[in-house]
Amino acid sequence: MPVSRFRFSREPLDVTSLRTGLADPACGGYASFEGLVRNHNEGQQVRHLEYEAFESLAEKEGERIIAEAIARYGVEHAACVHRIGDLAIGEMAVWVGVSSRHRGEAFLACRYIIDEVKHRVPIWKKEHYLSGDSGWVNCERCAAPSAHEVHEDAGGRPHAHDHGHANLQEPVPDYSRQMALKEVGATGQAKLRAARVLVVGCGGLGVPIISYLSGAGIGRLGLLDSDRLEPSNLHRQTLYALADVGKLKAHLASERVRALNPDVHAQTHVMRLDARNAGEVVAQYDLIIDCTDNFATKFMLNDVCVQLRKPVIFSSVYQYEGQLQVVRPDRDGACLRCLWPEATRDGIVGNCSEAGVLGPVPGVFGTLQALEALKILLDLPGQLGEELLVMDLLTMSISRVRARRSVDCPEHAISRARAAANPAEPAPEEAESQFESLAEAIRDGFQIVDIREPAEVKQIPTPAPQARHIPMAQLLHGHDLEPSGKCLLVCASGRRSLAAALELRSRGWRTVYSLRGGIQGLLSRTSQDVTIRA
Repeated sequence: MPVSRFRFSREPLDVTSLRTGLADPACGGYASFEGLVRNHNEGQQVRHLEYEAFESLAEKEGERIIAEAIARYGVEHAACVHRIGDLAIGEMAVWVGVSSRHRGEAFLACRYIIDEVKHRVPIWKKEHYLSGDSGWVNCERCAAPSAHEVHEDAGGRPHAHDHGHANLQEPVPDYSRQMALKEVGATGQAKLRAARVLVVGCGGLGVPIISYLSGAGIGRLGLLDSDRLEPSNLHRQTLYALADVGKLKAHLASERVRALNPDVHAQTHVMRLDARNAGEVVAQYDLIIDCTDNFATKFMLNDVCVQLRKPVIFSSVYQYEGQLQVVRPDRDGACLRCLWPEATRDGIVGNCSEAGVLGPVPGVFGTLQALEALKILLDLPGQLGEELLVMDLLTMSISRVRARRSVDCPEHAISRARAAANPAEPAPEEAESQFESLAEAIRDGFQIVDIREPAEVKQIPTPAPQARHIPMAQLLHGHDLEPSGKCLLVCASGRRSLAAALELRSRGWRTVYSLRGGIQGLLSRTSQDVTIRA
């Protein structure tokens, strides 16, 4: 049986032989693409072409594309051969062939392969003109369909491959400034073009990462987010506009990537990452960058990357400070659980919406994540190693905490997976209670503890004169609250109170509950004015 493959050839292509290599009596469909050298480009007459490729990386990426096409469309066999060296006008520069049981799958797979090759495989073309001039040009168009073919792009919009270039001023991506660095050069740029990076979260941290990695020419950039843009996001998520409010961030980010750099293939994942789907998504990428604002996702992502031995760059921001850690399971480095075996409960540490943040703070840390990503992909010196970088942007103080690898590190992901399958503690819903009023909870025997900050209580008083006011940090760290009877914790939305209730339950206080929906939910159900006073 023929083996699917991607390869280069310095000799003219024998189409009959190539097609024979894909012959299979079980296949009734066959589709091919043949790209020929034409005699004009950018308004100039072309004499001949030269093709060069970073072959080791290109062949590896080409094999990935072939495998993806076979898996995605269910075809039996596929192959692609690209010429390198000097080619005359009319010679075949690239050939793609697909054989399948049905013609539809063959057409789709063939199309997928040629489109992915043009965007992802590091190939350069030098054009020699009749005028005597010559120059290396971006080859993302060299393997495209015919000049007037119109099809739909990834977003379902009509897109014409007009390679006559009627607009002679059409700009193309230019990486010359970074390629001027001796540590980058053409070899480094080829590495970036072959790289596959997943950005988990397209918010305050993700925005600078998406911008800088797109500008750098990353081959495939995964954009994972399920949220829609809100007006309160815009002071720190400057990739978007006020007119975009209400739209999915992943789609908005993908549009911005295409506008910034059409070389980059932006792949959107509109979803929430969880233990059921994380492994499948993460496996598609070489490097993962965490830009989430909750600990549950961070530690779950840590566990998945440890299992799959994928490098992952973490960052967290709180008001004016933040931290950065690079986890390298591929080099047996320390992971998050080496420092913190148990994840901090979400809600105990406020996120941006609760604690507040200045826009440049996540911008700084997202930029640092982008820098660490490029250092890893280019194998530059000075990569963040077995340490946690902590920065306070008010005082501009920087500290490093040694992250020593635990002897149990290889077992961390496995033990967490077992724990997720067999939870030892009650589900969150078991720690929640809902009442029509706090008076009803008091009649039911609950003591009420409002864990909001004093400023919040002043703005919206607790609708129960009997309530005690104990801020969450004080409650969890040293307040002497008698663990007797039933206790109902309340906060603004129910998120912090649930986290606090679960934490106290883990310490043995089994009769503490959280008010579902918090004060906001209570007031909306009772239609009370938010200015109510206790």
